[in-house]
Amino acid sequence: MPKKKKVKKTKKVKKTKKVKIKNSTKPSAKLVEKKGNITGQDEKPEIKKIKKQPTEKRIYNLKDFVVYPKHGVGKITAIEKAKIGEIDIQFYKILVEKEKLTLTVPINQQSKLRPVSSINQINKCISILKTKPKIKRTMWSRRAQEYDQKINSGKIYELAEVVKDLNKNTDIIADQSYSERQLFEKAYERLKSEFEAVLKTSPEEVQKKMDKALGRTNISESAE
Repeated sequence: MPKKKKVKKTKKVKKTKKVKIKNSTKPSAKLVEKKGNITGQDEKPEIKKIKKQPTEKRIYNLKDFVVYPKHGVGKITAIEKAKIGEIDIQFYKILVEKEKLTLTVPINQQSKLRPVSSINQINKCISILKTKPKIKRTMWSRRAQEYDQKINSGKIYELAEVVKDLNKNTDIIADQSYSERQLFEKAYERLKSEFEAVLKTSPEEVQKKMDKALGRTNISESAE
């Protein structure tokens, strides 16, 4: 008799329901707290009262000439102390002779000051004064704003550029607008005062040196 073929019994597999798990992008509050504690980003630093003024390295002494960008060259006439609340403050007294002004500058804010230029920088300024002026063909109001920013920047090369660009080689008022003349004189006097402090010569000698570089020798001679 022929053998019967064995039929494999297949087990029935129970269907399991798929449950969708929502991925929450937001971390739990506990995790945020832990992260904040590890990195220290979320922790606010404690504010403590400062008993003493933060000090910077003092680089200026009495009778030193310094430049304060908005007012020009000044001379340190005193280094004084004062107590405001619970804070001890040291500050410079700076006399700006050209403007008849005395400035009080805290020592920890002396980054606003700069020492007067070196002889090499003065010589470079003279070279700038000898070059041809660059006149931009933009509205005067915009140019005037740029010139004013350069004057108040405290940078001596930018100051020399303003003097050079606004120089008309003439003293005739009709050749310059009132605002042009005002800006030129402001920049000229600022530059001249720094030349005086560095070269340690008379204002007359400095003026001759600057006017010669600008080609204004006829004007200075007629003024005499």
